[in-house]
Amino acid sequence: MIWLRSLLFNIWFFAATLLMGLIGAPIRWFARRHALWVAQSWAGLVLGGAAALCGIRVTVLGREHLPTEGAALIASQHQSAFDTLIWLRLVPRTAYVFKAELARIPLFGSLLVPAGQIPVDRGASFSAVRSLLRGADRAKADRRQIVIFPEGTRVAPGVEAELRPGIAALAARTGLPVIPVATDSGLYWGRRAFRKMPGVIRIVVGPPIPPGLSQTALIVAIQERWREAGAVINAVDKPVHKNGKALGNWVA
Repeated sequence: MIWLRSLLFNIWFFAATLLMGLIGAPIRWFARRHALWVAQSWAGLVLGGAAALCGIRVTVLGREHLPTEGAALIASQHQSAFDTLIWLRLVPRTAYVFKAELARIPLFGSLLVPAGQIPVDRGASFSAVRSLLRGADRAKADRRQIVIFPEGTRVAPGVEAELRPGIAALAARTGLPVIPVATDSGLYWGRRAFRKMPGVIRIVVGPPIPPGLSQTALIVAIQERWREAGAVINAVDKPVHKNGKALGNWVA
């Protein structure tokens, strides 16, 4: 049954991507201001399909730490493709830091930059940092919520990876507090895994880390907050927690 539901979800995913990619093609050229709406709608369709077809729901703990408007800097763990979707639904004006090669994906990839996302070429260190900082300047001026995955790649649940310095560069450049976020999404939506497991993905948002820390101190603080959040995730065994909000069968 899980295999069949996963197959149906993959069909749904590609159909939703094709549909929104076709809708987004003219928007990219003639109405760029609506490109973010296309991305948000696509994420809603995909996550709604994951809920309806695979039984994947979402609970957010510590949601009071998330901004409802204005610029912000979010440092999230990255375990799954789910993490690259959910923030389009949790904050109003997402600006993901993403691998530049993703912009070459047919149809939808060409919408990423018009939608205000920040491409980074991981193969070019100095120019990549300059591009990242320029993108952060634009995102802050546009009152975006910048989402970066400091691990740099997807990491299995329970594994600690070395954090890349890009998060410290962003924090220093923008002067924004860093909002640490932990998740267990990899338990249900594995890296390159065809099968999607039913269950409740938990996202734990920690208190913001104040600006002004050194690179080393900031990275240590993020790791500590992630460990604390991991302990909360392990302690919660119900979809609704007193400090969180269950989002039900799909993400609103």
